[in-house]
Amino acid sequence: MPYHSKRFRALSSKVKIAVPVPLPEAVKLLKGFNTTKFNQTVEVSTHLGIDPRQSDQNVRGSVALPHGIGKNVRVAVFAQGDNAEKARNAGADIVGADDLAQQIKGGVMDFDVALATPDMMGVVGPLGRVLGPRGLMPSPRSGTVTTDIVSAVKEFKAGKIEFRNDKGGNVAVPVGKINFTEDQLIENITAFLAFLRTLKPASSKGTYIQTVTISATMSPGVRVSA
Repeated sequence: MPYHSKRFRALSSKVKIAVPVPLPEAVKLLKGFNTTKFNQTVEVSTHLGIDPRQSDQNVRGSVALPHGIGKNVRVAVFAQGDNAEKARNAGADIVGADDLAQQIKGGVMDFDVALATPDMMGVVGPLGRVLGPRGLMPSPRSGTVTTDIVSAVKEFKAGKIEFRNDKGGNVAVPVGKINFTEDQLIENITAFLAFLRTLKPASSKGTYIQTVTISATMSPGVRVSA
């Protein structure tokens, strides 16, 4: 059984875990849990009615949140020539080709998002075993392989988030910081859930978004009526 602090247990006692509440109420309750001195990350966790074992039911995408996520996102870009220069000018933190691939193979991955231009997939492809498990593998489906590298860099630097379901059919994403206003958190969460709904696989039957829970780094989760 996981150990929880006295503070955590006291906060948990305020939440009727089995009873989902409307999003505005959930956000208000979550912000009321903020008794720490550091700016906690707010996360949304969803359980989807999909079969992750079926490739056509896996969910993956990226979406720009209205108010960003409240952190400096480090963006690495696989590009060369003019595209490399454009990526640097757009604000990319790391830009490279074979040299970047070698750095990653050596275990150095000091970035939050990896982007690539289509012509670099020959270099990026062999990195799948390293980047894939960390959710960092560039993919056209998630918008991280693109010919418009300038827009992609700017969007991810501004707080665009990339996500994919895990083996249990869950998707969890950061949607801001606890010091965001209630309206900012509500708008970010609403934008994410609205986009997630558009990704429902055609072969998925029944209820798609089965549960939605919001939490902060050191708070219990609050169930949201999806």
